[in-house]
Parts: sequence; structure tokens; C-alpha cells
Amino acid sequence: MAFDVGSLRLCLVTDRGLAAGRSVVDVALAAVRGGATMVQLREKDATTRAFVDEARALKAALAPLGVPLAINDRLDVALAVDADGLHVGQDDMPVEAARRLLGPSKFIGLSITAVDQVLRPDAEAADYLGVGPIYAQQTKSDAAAPLGLDGLRRLRGLTGKPVVAIGGLTPDNSAPVLTAGADGLAVVSAIVAAADPDAVARRFRALFG
Repeated sequence: MAFDVGSLRLCLVTDRGLAAGRSVVDVALAAVRGGATMVQLREKDATTRAFVDEARALKAALAPLGVPLAINDRLDVALAVDADGLHVGQDDMPVEAARRLLGPSKFIGLSITAVDQVLRPDAEAADYLGVGPIYAQQTKSDAAAPLGLDGLRRLRGLTGKPVVAIGGLTPDNSAPVLTAGADGLAVVSAIVAAADPDAVARRFRALFG
């Protein structure tokens, strides 16, 4: 699946612990029905085998819908399931090294948590930048301090790469994030923990007009 900037508009980032016993696939499909344009599978505690099995099932569910699957951090899992892309953090494999292994047809996103990181070679090599946290959030215990809207504006002014904002986003506080320059929104708890992920995803998508 060729990389399309439009797929970054509303990215669901999974979190099994917030799903209230529902499967990751079920939550993801509900979010896609509501308008999610990409799914990033994030599994911090799963075994490699479990991660691969889940990624394979999720890709099979998303592929007929034309929705790309990105794998968080784990290049080996992305390769094993032929995922559409990979998202890496500042301490993960360098983007250029990952791209050599993934090949040119896959997309790679990079997490940016501080303004100076956008000036590094990794940021230039990535297809898009996941910038945040914008607001304080609870889903990642090792998250950096919130950048806020001012930090997002500064980062936006330093790069021409597509910017996807993440961190504490809800349908009620995300309009200013788009105004500050984000091309897309990456959402975890507001959708995954919702009783009706479809309905919440629709509220996010409505922000794009």
C-alpha cells in the first residue's frame, strides 16, 4: 500500500489495557467505521509470538478496507507481517537503518518529543513526525512533558514533514491542535477506552470538515 498523507488524518493507536476486555481488532474496526484512517498497533508487554499473531489478524481485517497498519517500535514484527509501515521513537532503530530493511514501499513515522529533535537527520529521513505529547496524558508512563500548542507551533515552523499530534487528545480539545499546524491526530485512550469507539472516531473526523 503506497504511503498517502491522507491516511494520517486520524490514527488510532491501540492499547489493550484500555479496551475493557474487547479485542484490539474489534476496537480498531469500530474506529475505522467511525473514520479512523490508519491504525498503529502498540504492544509493550506482549510476547513476540502474540504480537505477530495480533498484527497478522489486524492486517487481514484492515487490508480489505484500504486502511494501513503501522507497527509501533518493532521492526521484526513489521517485517514478519508485511505491515504497511513502522513507527519508531527516539531510542529505537534509526530511521535510515529501518528503511534499508523495510524497503522503499513502506512508510516510517518518528516520534518527536522536543523541538530540537526535528532538526536531526532522523526527522528528515522519516515520512511523517508524531509530535507530542501535546497535552498531559495517562497512557504512557514514560511520556515527556507536554509540548502544548506553542511547542507544536514551533515544531510546525521548523519542518515541512507531515505532523501528527498525539497526547491527551479528545474531540473537545483537538480543534486548536489542527489550527496550530497538525496535519493529523493520533488518538489512544479517547477512542480505545470509549464505550462506542465508532461514535468517538466520528467526532474526531468531524473536526476536519
